[in-house]
Amino acid sequence: MTFLAFFGHLAGFVAPAVFIALLLWTVPRLRRAGRAAPGAGLEAFMLVVAGVVVLLGGLVLFDRDGKMATYAALVLVQGTLAWWLHRKR
Repeated sequence: MTFLAFFGHLAGFVAPAVFIALLLWTVPRLRRAGRAAPGAGLEAFMLVVAGVVVLLGGLVLFDRDGKMATYAALVLVQGTLAWWLHRKR
């Protein structure tokens, strides 16, 4: 496998976690009319890391990628983490 092919597979694997994290990170900021909160970058990083950990757990548990149960767990974990992070303020 070439480096470019490996990078493509890695990007495709991580893309759902990044997409959901960015969605959960930007929507509350749009509702607050652009008020910047301290540590916002850390929140986005935590959401992405939590999502990648869930995807890796699904890969290990099911021995394959792309199971709907993994994606359901991804949304549940990232949604719960985003709720907890925004509840603290």
